[in-house]
Amino acid sequence: MSFSGASERSVPATKIEITVSCRNLLDLDTFSKSDPMVVLYTQSRASQEWREFGRTEVIDNTLNPDFVRKFVLDYFFEEKQNLRFDVYNVDSKTNISKPKDFLGQAFLALGEVIGGQGSRVERPLTGVPGKKCGTILLTAEELSNCRDIATMQLCANKLDKKDFFGKSDPFLVFYRSNEDGTFTICHKTEVVKNTLNPVWQPFSIPVRALCNGDYDRTVKIDVYDWDRDGSHDFIGEFTTSYRELSKAQNQFTVYEVLNPRKKCKKKKYVNSGTVTLLSFSVDSEFTFVDYIKGGTQLNFTVAIDFTASNGNPLQPTSLHYMSPYQLSAYAMALKAVGEIIQDYDSDKLFPAYGFGAKLPPEGRISHQFPLNNNDEDPNCAGIEGVLESYFQSLRTVQLYGPTYFAPVINQVARAAAKISDGSQYYVLLIITDGVISDMTQTKEAIVSASSLPMSIIIVGVGPAMFEVRPIPRLCRPVGEPGAEHGPTCQGCAGGDPRAATVLYAHQRHPASPTNPCHPQPNASSKASLNSPPNQCPAVCPPAHPLLLLKIRGTWNLGLHWEGSLEDQYWLVEPSAPSPTEEPGTVTTSLPSCQ
Repeated sequence: MSFSGASERSVPATKIEITVSCRNLLDLDTFSKSDPMVVLYTQSRASQEWREFGRTEVIDNTLNPDFVRKFVLDYFFEEKQNLRFDVYNVDSKTNISKPKDFLGQAFLALGEVIGGQGSRVERPLTGVPGKKCGTILLTAEELSNCRDIATMQLCANKLDKKDFFGKSDPFLVFYRSNEDGTFTICHKTEVVKNTLNPVWQPFSIPVRALCNGDYDRTVKIDVYDWDRDGSHDFIGEFTTSYRELSKAQNQFTVYEVLNPRKKCKKKKYVNSGTVTLLSFSVDSEFTFVDYIKGGTQLNFTVAIDFTASNGNPLQPTSLHYMSPYQLSAYAMALKAVGEIIQDYDSDKLFPAYGFGAKLPPEGRISHQFPLNNNDEDPNCAGIEGVLESYFQSLRTVQLYGPTYFAPVINQVARAAAKISDGSQYYVLLIITDGVISDMTQTKEAIVSASSLPMSIIIVGVGPAMFEVRPIPRLCRPVGEPGAEHGPTCQGCAGGDPRAATVLYAHQRHPASPTNPCHPQPNASSKASLNSPPNQCPAVCPPAHPLLLLKIRGTWNLGLHWEGSLEDQYWLVEPSAPSPTEEPGTVTTSLPSCQ
């Protein structure tokens, strides 16, 4: 995400990372402490509207949270960029729009944070009448251009026993040092239950987050025993640096875990255990532009819904209605997305399919028929060729049903499976108006295709809500150490290779519009030039409103989707207001577009 106000503005001077902490928050829970989360809003220069920019993770049972998830904003020196930080208590069944969950808010400008002593400010939280809401602490740091990703694994041996009826439930917290001697949190591992000799799962972290490109910058690592009530017990700490960590590429590195208080009290104190760095590797994070410069070609495939729920194409109420004055909803979506992607396709030949129709002459139902009626060569010349074939199919086929996605997904997946050298990347655009009828088969198709150089974009048209079910929390309970990386980690602990990002766009009308479109495609943190990431170019339709939902998650072995809403914003802002998606719920989901 990037911070932007009016459409015309100067080039940002730099990118600024904001780290958020809170102290002495209100306690709204009866039998435990609050479960805080911070929501950042930015103010539009043109309309003065407050728009949600992003959210931190939820941390359970604490009044003094240090949030791992950061906010990265474009900084314009010559502008006043107003920010609003709202703090909420978030329980599993809570909607943060309820006033009773509000813990306070703070208003300030981005320049105030950057100009504070040590680029750090503390502001009182206000907004709850008659109560002291605590304070919010904000730290700003200019981000370097380092795009390396470090992957490491650690284990510990003979840690101190902290639990009365068990051993310990250890986890690690990583901090990077600041110039004023303070530390900024940058990562938490998962908890390993009931052991003094834990082995943590390998994890990846941007080098920029770990040391911001300064390889000799001190990195402090604290070891804690996890407690359900949030009062985690301190076991000990040690310090290192990125340069020292990188030596583990050739050998194990062992660190003594020291507890300063115990060291002062006990003359014979040696340590509180040891932590061993088992492995350390560094990979570069490649961007969409890197792949295009390297010669990767996009292959764009279209699949259009021809089910009867779209209405009779001869009637103006139909989503397929061919008006002499304007394009149909399907044609508008196809043109908007296709005109962006076609610039990256060298031959401009696009396979185009329909599904859910009866084909002449025998009336056979097909869920994968070429729009140009050529089974041997379904390619159409450019987006105009796709539109021409689409209009011709409307005149010859009978709209029927049901809505099956699996056949066309498998078709594109078979083509993508033949490519292993990074030279080709496949983008499948599915335009539909309704709920998926073959959900089980679609899940299986997605799991099979999730490791291929392939992205799927779904654009929903029409008034249908496409509701399926709320998405469960990702892998670990929100607030448990390690869970704060839910939407941005590599799937579940261990880095499930089937983890994918879902891109789903459909027509809705917001109560308050969020961020406008900013084309910033990113590559997977584990990308290599021989294995293109799950990515796609950002799409900015020119005429109709599209809400973009980004969901990060994974399919478990039972083919049940586990994920969480990572972000939502409007590609094109509509004019008529009505409800938006609630955080944590999605309408339908297909993976592999970041």
